Amino acid sequence: MSILDKIAALGLTLPAVPTPVAAYVNCVRSGNLLFLSGGLPLDGDRKVIGKVPVDVSIEEAQEGARIIILNRLAVIQEEIGSLDKVKQIVALNGFVNSAPDFYGHPQVINGASELLVEIFGDKGKHSRTALGAAALPLNVAVEINLIVEVEDG
Repeated sequence: MSILDKIAALGLTLPAVPTPVAAYVNCVRSGNLLFLSGGLPLDGDRKVIGKVPVDVSIEEAQEGARIIILNRLAVIQEEIGSLDKVKQIVALNGFVNSAPDFYGHPQVINGASELLVEIFGDKGKHSRTALGAAALPLNVAVEINLIVEVEDG
């Protein structure tokens, strides 16, 4: 089963590749590594905005993390032509727009990590950072960047 088939079997689809909101590109390739810029939880009308857990629940923030992963996968698909060429999700760095006394950052970022394993199996297992931030671009609840190893060529 292809990766796109696995995504469809989960009832999900890849969105259009998002346009960067500042002076950067979505992805830079160096050798067999893709360095993906931070993605935001924005997909059409779906937006996860505000501080966790004040404005946004942990569950809503986890959904935002999943939206970001689908956005990042759309970037990978555009860059290499097929998600089946992904060898390993190497690293995930997650940032949570959180209230000062919130310590559940790992729970929020689990939304992204668990989806990657659902889609890629062992290839989706990765190293990870989950941090709180005083604010994020556009007041989003979550931002995530990835490092991904891909096949030659």
